[in-house]
Amino acid sequence: RFHREGYQEGLAEGSHAGMAEGRRYGALHGARIGSETGYYLGFALTWHCLLQKCTDEKNSKKIRALDSLIGMIQKFPYEDPTYDKLQEDLEKIRGKFKQVCSMLNIQSDFRIGTERSSLTF
Repeated sequence: RFHREGYQEGLAEGSHAGMAEGRRYGALHGARIGSETGYYLGFALTWHCLLQKCTDEKNSKKIRALDSLIGMIQKFPYEDPTYDKLQEDLEKIRGKFKQVCSMLNIQSDFRIGTERSSLTF
């Protein structure tokens, strides 16, 4: 009887603690993804505005790559945590960001957390 009662109490307490820990982890992870994609979107929009003034062929390729990155970020399913390809789409966005940085001759350096993110121009 004591074993069964202890088990039930432990199960209830563990379930409650697990829910709270899961919420904290989800909020932290979601904030990191939002911060990262927001950084990429701000970067892409800024460079898109800067490059629109020049209309040569090199810049049109860069603008197309930036448009692609912007489109990928805007289609990213922020509201659906059950989206099964979330990590895959995030990796595609990271890859496109690196490609755009390479085209612009910019060192990509995005860090999450207390470290500062920096770009070298």
